[in-house]
Amino acid sequence: MLRKIVRSIRENPNILEKKDITPFVSYIQEYSFKSNRIFSDIGEDSASIINGDKLILITTDRIRTEFVANFPFGAGFSSILVGADDIYCCGGKPLAASLIVSFKELSKGKKIIEGICEGSKKFKIPIIRGHTTPNGDYYELSSTIIGEINKEDYISAKGAKINDIIILAVDFDGKIGKASKFYWDTVTFKTSKEVLKKRESMQIIAKRHLAHSAKDISNGGIFGTIFQLIKYSNLGADISINNIRIPPILIQNNYDLETYIKMYLTTSYILTAPETNSSEIIKIFNKHGLEAMIIGKIIKEPRLLKINDDVTSINVMEF
Repeated sequence: MLRKIVRSIRENPNILEKKDITPFVSYIQEYSFKSNRIFSDIGEDSASIINGDKLILITTDRIRTEFVANFPFGAGFSSILVGADDIYCCGGKPLAASLIVSFKELSKGKKIIEGICEGSKKFKIPIIRGHTTPNGDYYELSSTIIGEINKEDYISAKGAKINDIIILAVDFDGKIGKASKFYWDTVTFKTSKEVLKKRESMQIIAKRHLAHSAKDISNGGIFGTIFQLIKYSNLGADISINNIRIPPILIQNNYDLETYIKMYLTTSYILTAPETNSSEIIKIFNKHGLEAMIIGKIIKEPRLLKINDDVTSINVMEF
């Protein structure tokens, strides 16, 4: 099983795609204009701008074209979900959204907008700006979410420290998405109150300063998320695959670990923290309806992912 997992990680196109953008990110970091008002930028789920004692948070995401064309309502909803979770991941509160929408068919365009509005109501995020191209030549959908947080509470994706334990938190109350077997839907069938309560867990962890770093789990899956975190923290990770628990409903549907680690897990997070804080973090997640487990630790080797089954350890790759 361990070698199957290694191969699955190495061949995951969503992970390789993240690796491919590295030269472009490096160019932007070197040649773009800099400002002393920027608190955090590239590499964060939510970048931040200094505004007195608070930070203005900003995140931008693009929804894949084929998803927009084939599942327009779901794509519209997802455009709000992905940005909201980027804001919550660092401990922040979403304030507003702006979107770019282009579509060929009016009927699909209406579905996209309906999905956007449903997401807006679910996450209580107003839509305040956008650019819409009806009767366009292609389908395009991207969103920018603005949020805020007290400066001292911000959890960076770059803040992991050597010997931090790595915590995986997942909402086990979900179902397999209609669009893909790799989509774990924990949101669409729940009330706004339920959805927001689970995300309040990250705000509490941030206010209590319990974690050094955090990222939400998106289309790169569990290991794609870990790769990004260790890349920007310039450290490594050693993960015990035996510690990764799978939601029972997925096991009932014959999902194994190899499939599970590829999934986009909504309402799920990777955190690193001092071991002394682990029990408090897990209690907070449990209180808010998430399962949380220690799956590994941060190691000093830069950008190296190792996985083990408690007997054998393999270096997967450097990111």
